[in-house]
Amino acid sequence: MQNTASSSPDRHATSPSPQPEPSNTALGLVGQAMTRMRLLIGRRFIGRMALKRMGTGLELSDIDAIGVIKRIGSHEEATVGAIAEQMRIDPSRGSRIVADLVRQGLLERAASQEDGRRSLVRITEAGRGVLNAIEAIKRETIIEATSGWTEEEIETFARLYLRFTQGLEAQLDTFEQDET
Repeated sequence: MQNTASSSPDRHATSPSPQPEPSNTALGLVGQAMTRMRLLIGRRFIGRMALKRMGTGLELSDIDAIGVIKRIGSHEEATVGAIAEQMRIDPSRGSRIVADLVRQGLLERAASQEDGRRSLVRITEAGRGVLNAIEAIKRETIIEATSGWTEEEIETFARLYLRFTQGLEAQLDTFEQDET
């Protein structure tokens, strides 16, 4: 097989160099870690721990709903339908969760600026307090999990983990587009 890149310097200069193939051992370790992380996420470890430490009467679905509003509220109007869609639950269940959180003072309803007939959901100051408490517990959990790591190791892991997650999200987007 002839190497054409060596006979064409311009082509070689513009083509990215091929990335080395990761070892099967390294890929296997990543796969194992993903499985373990999926199990931890499935068991809702951090959320359950946060609720226990906070001592509130909230449920996991409540903090999920508040988190969804925080995430989507910066780029779209948060409606009960959008919340239910993001949580992958039935709209009637989403409506019950939102109504309960409004009663507890963690969420409030407001009219849409785009369409006054639509009801939006916003996080109250008390709801932001719950989110802040959960974030603090999550941060403590990460600090405990990375105890003994150097600052450089934590920064490298953060950068690579974010990059890995973005790669998975891009694959999900492609997969979901292909499904429709």
